[in-house]
Amino acid sequence: MLRQLLARADLLQRSAPGNDSDELSGEEFKLPKMASLVIVIAYNIMLQLSFFIVISSSSKYVEYLGGNATFSGIVIGIPTLISGMALFPMTKYDKGRYTMALHIGCFTGFLGQVAYAMAYRANFLYLILIGRCLSGLSFSGFMYCKRYCTDPSIVGIRRRTTLSSWLVIGQALGMTLGPFLGGALYKVGFQSAIFNGYTSPGWVMAICHLIFWLVVARYFEDVHTAEMNTELHEITAPTPPVEEGRQIGDATLVPPSAQVTRSQSPPEEPFTTQLSKITRQQWGVIICMCWFSMICFFILGSWEANLPVFGAITHTLNWSPFTAGNFIALGGITTFPFFLANILFARRIQDRHLLALGIGLGLCGLLVFVLILATGKVVYGSLFVCWWTVALGFNLPTTVTLSLLSKQLPPEWTRRASMAIQYSIYVGRLTGAIWGGSGVAVGMINFVGLEIGLVGVGGVLFTTLWRNLKTKTG
Repeated sequence: MLRQLLARADLLQRSAPGNDSDELSGEEFKLPKMASLVIVIAYNIMLQLSFFIVISSSSKYVEYLGGNATFSGIVIGIPTLISGMALFPMTKYDKGRYTMALHIGCFTGFLGQVAYAMAYRANFLYLILIGRCLSGLSFSGFMYCKRYCTDPSIVGIRRRTTLSSWLVIGQALGMTLGPFLGGALYKVGFQSAIFNGYTSPGWVMAICHLIFWLVVARYFEDVHTAEMNTELHEITAPTPPVEEGRQIGDATLVPPSAQVTRSQSPPEEPFTTQLSKITRQQWGVIICMCWFSMICFFILGSWEANLPVFGAITHTLNWSPFTAGNFIALGGITTFPFFLANILFARRIQDRHLLALGIGLGLCGLLVFVLILATGKVVYGSLFVCWWTVALGFNLPTTVTLSLLSKQLPPEWTRRASMAIQYSIYVGRLTGAIWGGSGVAVGMINFVGLEIGLVGVGGVLFTTLWRNLKTKTG
């Protein structure tokens, strides 16, 4: 399916005017080995499942062991803090490759899931937290998946948004299947002190990590040294000088940093020299993309953590963990076709337009939620409309944040850009999960009001930097 959709998207892009040169075909449309690419995309899906599968039952699990809703939010969000702390030493020793991160992720993910499951038998609340911290080490893989899909040495510039769209598909699957499986496994019951409604998500994901580890060891092929030592350099076509962003005939000219070809790598410049070459406009784009990465995951994480708690205390809903998991999953399932369509159309739509569409749709969902809270008409249907628009709207921009930066910045900045985006995501996930767990306590109007304010700040950045956000499609 992945190969067919990429081929279809490639056909749409190549048929567009101005995209028929051999150089574009060779460099701008290149892809890594298909087996390795599938493993990275599948790894992203497994990590998403590991993150989301505890959402529907974690509040009940924590309550059983003596915790509260805020502690439940910490349990959901703490892996992102640990993952952020682990990235610095991992990127120091990974040498720009991916095998080490995959093996560490599978190992620590397995240990974390086992510890999470054993907390029930040990009757020890903080063992849940220890397990989620160990899982946090494996969640450093989120950054490596993003970096792999935008790595200039193996992915062409017109493939990066498309591959990033597959990562968002993984987010949608995790957001859908994770809470659903967690809620369904809760129905197992509590006849056993080992495998029951609270512990079964941990055991299931532990087995998945072991099986996936074997697949990685057998089939994953890392980036070759020759590819890593090949630098992508900026070139311009032999055309008369025109202003940036102007059109000649049917072809749109873009910033020179987005036009690339291969040549032999010169000695690497000092970091201070590289830093001085980043313009004020590029710094603005970096800040803008990091901000939107942060607020998208802040809002998504807060809703995912808040919905089971809010649904349980609202008399018109009165949700169990199983019902809450189904509700969250239903929102993901119904957005899934739109993410599939995005894979095809991302090749013909500018990244900034996708960003604007997603943020606008998500903001509409937040405003409608404020309206139903103010009128007291919180029922299943109205809440689902809000959740659906929030889930679709704030997932969509995550397709383009890193891919847009990778097109704007020099190739040697790919690692730094992926780190900046991932840390922004970590901040959003951690604070969002805690905010979601505390949403009922602070008041739901205040809960949503903060999120609308954060989107407003992003809107100011977005409109100010609109012209600077223009890049090649694909």
